[in-house]
Amino acid sequence: MRVFSSFEELSAAVGEHLGPGPWQRIEQSRVDLFADATDDHQWIHLDPVRAAAGPFGATIAHGYLTLSLLPALARELYRVEGVAMGVNYGLNRVRFPAPVRVGAAVRATATIAEVSPVIGGVQLVATVTVESDSGGKPVCVAETVSRLYGAEGR
Repeated sequence: MRVFSSFEELSAAVGEHLGPGPWQRIEQSRVDLFADATDDHQWIHLDPVRAAAGPFGATIAHGYLTLSLLPALARELYRVEGVAMGVNYGLNRVRFPAPVRVGAAVRATATIAEVSPVIGGVQLVATVTVESDSGGKPVCVAETVSRLYGAEGR
């Protein structure tokens, strides 16, 4: 866990590689709940018998489920002191080079790409890479954009 004491220290860390963070297991129950939340009930995510004969040999997590884990995975990589509020501002690019098989664990690394001032805080662009304990290609590579605001920025 990298702790930045200020926005200035965060800005000075552009190019720094963070992580990896701890592993987080992806269970079928989480995939099922995500399917219900998003109304995406495709068999490749929910039917272990049919998926075993499919292209990945097992059920797989939704790519967007993997993407939705980025805030929690990044929270294990760094913290910026003095932040009163952080918001997900968007994504510049997202790819899912490999699937996450149910039962696998994932973890993230990040590289701080850019830190720029905004009113009341900073905008942080980070390249976050999520890997699976199954090895091979990353399961998600995303350029995230966050806004971090100090107490005076409320």
